[in-house]
Amino acid sequence: MAGVRAPARERERIRVEVESLDLDANGVARHDGKVVFVRGALPGEVGVAEILRRKPRYDVAQLVSLERESNQRVVPRCPHYGVCGGCSMQHMHTRGQLATKQRALEDQLWHIGKLHAQVSARAIAGPAWGYRFRARLSVRDVPGKGGVLVGFHERGSSFVADMRECHVLPPRVSALLVPLRGLVESLSIRARLPQIEVAVGQRAPIDLHAPEGWHDAAAPVGAGAASDSVVALVLRILEPLTGGDEDRVAAFAAEHDLEIWLQTKGPETITLFAAGAQRAPGASALGYRLPEFGLWMPYRPTDFTQVNHRVNEVLVGRAVRLLDPQPGERVGDLFCGIGNFTLALATRAAQVLGVEGAATLIERASENARINGLSDRVRFQVANLFALGEAGWAQLGHFDRLLIDPPREGAIEVALALAENPRKPRRIVYVSCNPATLARDAEVLVHRGGFVLASAGAVNMFPHTSHVESIAVFEPAAGA
Repeated sequence: MAGVRAPARERERIRVEVESLDLDANGVARHDGKVVFVRGALPGEVGVAEILRRKPRYDVAQLVSLERESNQRVVPRCPHYGVCGGCSMQHMHTRGQLATKQRALEDQLWHIGKLHAQVSARAIAGPAWGYRFRARLSVRDVPGKGGVLVGFHERGSSFVADMRECHVLPPRVSALLVPLRGLVESLSIRARLPQIEVAVGQRAPIDLHAPEGWHDAAAPVGAGAASDSVVALVLRILEPLTGGDEDRVAAFAAEHDLEIWLQTKGPETITLFAAGAQRAPGASALGYRLPEFGLWMPYRPTDFTQVNHRVNEVLVGRAVRLLDPQPGERVGDLFCGIGNFTLALATRAAQVLGVEGAATLIERASENARINGLSDRVRFQVANLFALGEAGWAQLGHFDRLLIDPPREGAIEVALALAENPRKPRRIVYVSCNPATLARDAEVLVHRGGFVLASAGAVNMFPHTSHVESIAVFEPAAGA
């Protein structure tokens, strides 16, 4: 049911005492016995809030002044914060953000799964700024705001924020926001280009067939110097570019040293249009390194890869150590994508099977195994893990150890199959991007499958947002 939004001139102001944060990083308070979600407020703060929307069971408000301020409050770094919907927690110290996400994970595990982990694992954190190596920017031609806008949506709105900088994007990408407006404005299809997807990586080694040749001299992973980093832009176009449009896009790619891809329909339709100033047309240089394992991971800009490459490095290393594959064991990696965890595991285990529902990702994972010299230790298989069933699980074979890294929908069919199978893996590491579905699946594994939740910890993949990622470990209970 839609709430009633009060006109600005009639909005009521109330005094609030904030008790906690919700999963969207809004302060939670009570007024006249009713819950009020207060944007911009932190736990322990007391102040005045303006009612934005009234609903039967709760109200939504915006903090307008403070009487008592939290010691976790900081000045937001971005001038667009509060309007742009890309971030929701810049007003909170990063230590407080991490603690809040750990509490959110523990709350979901208890309220949904009725579970407490035996150990609260140390949270994984990384760079707080310039970390977002993947982003989807909306494009709108808005004559009333001066022309084309390129950026994230405004908070709680379908409008595009008037962004001229972004501090969670790498500096090279932030510096492109205004020039991209000019590029789109110059195109004949400016009203038929609704989205620009961004992917930032590292330049490919000179010889992809000899990874040992580049490993010792590899630069540190991260945004790196301009010569080491690659920025790829995918232009979602609803009409073909004209000849003049193509000339302008090619010149823009050369000027800013960009890979520019064109996408006409779904992600599978992307084609590399221009490859920047330093590469030959048709040759993409996009990829990332996992230096702990000596791996190079090429990918296409619409493939799923983790947003925060530095945190991904730590996460992959943590996951492999927690799973602790032993010589001679068979390991599974479910929802393997392009092989992010699979290939790292293959450097430690005798045999690894990566399973994914998309055939195109399996093809790229297999190619990445070949590039890294691991084809003899890893195999990939296409399977729909959302409709697995007993027969499908049996076809995958027994796993001594298992890594699960599902999308936000979780892995309920996998959890049910594991719960019903009498032969249990010795250990399961579950990497989650949604604490609610992790808690749901954990409830099945523990209360129906005879596992114990050995540990769980938050992963701050998206600093300054309310997005909670996590990593959990399950082991068979004694006697199971």
